[in-house]
Amino acid sequence: MDDFDDQDGMDPVFATHARARAKRPPLYRVMMFNDDYTPMEFVVATLVGLFGKTTDEAGRIALRIHRRGVGVCGIFTYEIAETKMIQVLELARENQHPLQCMIEPA
Repeated sequence: MDDFDDQDGMDPVFATHARARAKRPPLYRVMMFNDDYTPMEFVVATLVGLFGKTTDEAGRIALRIHRRGVGVCGIFTYEIAETKMIQVLELARENQHPLQCMIEPA
C-alpha cells in the first residue's frame, strides 16, 4: 500500500489545501451625509481626491447626497473603509466644515 489514503489518489493533506478557498472579507459602504454648510465643491473635491472618482462621478454622488441626504462614496474592506472615513472627517475638520461620514456593512 502506498502513502495515498484518499480514494482519488491525492495525499489527504494536500487535498484539503487544494479544496480550501480563501473567504472574501466583508465589505463596508463609506457614506457622506448632507448638511446645510459644507459646499458642494468641497464634497466633489473630497470624492475626487480621496476616493479617486472622476469629476463627473463625484458631481453625481454630491448631488445624490444633497437631494437624498446621504450618498455612498465607495465600498471597501473594513480597514480601507475606516481609513477613508477618518480621512474625510479630518479633511472636513481642517477646512472647518461639519461634513459627516460613516461606514456600514454593505
